[in-house]
Amino acid sequence: MIQRRKVIIGTLGAAAAVATIGGSAPGSASAEPATVAPERAGGPPVAPVRLSVTPSGGATAVSPATPIVVAVQSGTLKSVAVTSGGTVVSGSVQADGTWRSAGALAYGRTYRVIVTATDSSGVATEKTSSFTTVKPHHQVEATFRANAMASLKKGHAYGAGQPVIIAFSRAVNKAAAERAIEITTSPAVKGRFYWRDGRTVHWRPEKYWAGRTSITVNVNLFGVKLGNGVYGRKNASTRFTIGRQLIAITDNKAHLTKVYIDGKLVRTMKCSLGKGGSTTGANGEHISYWTTGGPHVVLSKERVHSMSSASYGITDPDDPNYYGAEDIEYCTRITYSGEFLHAAPWNHALGRANLSHGCINLSVADAKWVYENFIVGDVVDVRRSPRELQIWNGLGDWTVPFEKYGR
Repeated sequence: MIQRRKVIIGTLGAAAAVATIGGSAPGSASAEPATVAPERAGGPPVAPVRLSVTPSGGATAVSPATPIVVAVQSGTLKSVAVTSGGTVVSGSVQADGTWRSAGALAYGRTYRVIVTATDSSGVATEKTSSFTTVKPHHQVEATFRANAMASLKKGHAYGAGQPVIIAFSRAVNKAAAERAIEITTSPAVKGRFYWRDGRTVHWRPEKYWAGRTSITVNVNLFGVKLGNGVYGRKNASTRFTIGRQLIAITDNKAHLTKVYIDGKLVRTMKCSLGKGGSTTGANGEHISYWTTGGPHVVLSKERVHSMSSASYGITDPDDPNYYGAEDIEYCTRITYSGEFLHAAPWNHALGRANLSHGCINLSVADAKWVYENFIVGDVVDVRRSPRELQIWNGLGDWTVPFEKYGR
């Protein structure tokens, strides 16, 4: 006569972030030692079935990214049913014989797991357990930026100065967020993170990107704790490439801009930079007329852009620095504060003197060429200027030595 034996179920911990029952350590634990089953009439004893389920029964605050894993020893797994209300969780048997759920779970749900297995004599045993996933106070999403003025377009080409920029929908724990970010490049390079604030992180390599580099970014946020009660809503990914490597070098004292593509000089342009000196704006702000020095990154391009002194604080028509709104052609922006390379047909000192209010003045033909050939992310390095570009004024990431850049 074959006797039905009681199945011995082991205590399984959940993932590292999961609360466990009875103080058990996180991770998977084996079932308690099995007793020897009674002998069958005329045969050897039948080993008891040993089942394990992860997450363990009664576990709470489980990450929904944690897979459900069912394993059986001394028996054959027959069925696994996982439900949450009317939702059925699918899964399949893996090469190692375990059953693993497919896809992600949901936040704030209770999941019921029913497992059936048989021993070597064909006697079936059923085990039921349940666990609950964490319910966040807030959920965070990640998006990708080319700069503060534009989103990064997946699959597009950018210039050699373009950092990876990830914007979170609310402030996050920086270390946890960095661990969730995977950046893969070809050719491979090492990089460092720099946090603009609690919600925006940049990543750049030590040197400008080589032309035709490919970059893939994965932000694996779902189920990740990113602060007190803050979890990732979903994963995000993007990819982009670096076009030809274009570096423009503008010399404040020589009044020339030289453009190099993949290391080869392709164009030399006469220019006129900021006239220098400073004044005080209508609201007491300090206004400098030096063009900022250091490596700038192209932020945007506009065929026509309206400029006026009021845009930076000079509103009094009697002020000698005042000028009304004018439509300026072929504008390539390099700072948030309003520095552009642009056409300046009125400036007859190109190549000889600095007379602008801070922009890089060019001839119409040269400004048109820049507008048509530069792309977002290209580098414009202004040299020999007494005023330094601040890291927050545009993409000043390259003004900081790599060893001091973020972490």
